[in-house]
Amino acid sequence: MDLDDLPGRLEQAADRVGPEVNRAVKQQGRLLLAMIKFNASGRPGPNIITGDYFDSWKPEPFPVPDGGGMDIGTTEPQGKRLEYGFMYRYDSLGRFYRQPPFPHVGPAVADIEQDMLDPFKAACDRIFGSA
Repeated sequence: MDLDDLPGRLEQAADRVGPEVNRAVKQQGRLLLAMIKFNASGRPGPNIITGDYFDSWKPEPFPVPDGGGMDIGTTEPQGKRLEYGFMYRYDSLGRFYRQPPFPHVGPAVADIEQDMLDPFKAACDRIFGSA
């Protein structure tokens, strides 16, 4: 490589950082959402009864200076109860619950964590690959 080309190549690589990181984040976010929904489709996770809880899981991408981020979550109130359980407690209406946990988010995060670096390594290859 000719060192005279280095400044131009670095500038081109800098222009690709944001889009490539954003691409990798969105890809991993879609994968995580799919895994959460898969886990929320029956045991050991929660069963689908009406489909409202399953359908409530949404990705919310947001911009960051050099890339992107994504929040994935639900607005349904039973989300925390389903994930962590509600054992031997009374709710705000005085009803007693013995609801065991049906983890579906934690296992999805643990599964995706194993392979999280690969998409970002691929993004680095696209960023710093041949110009």
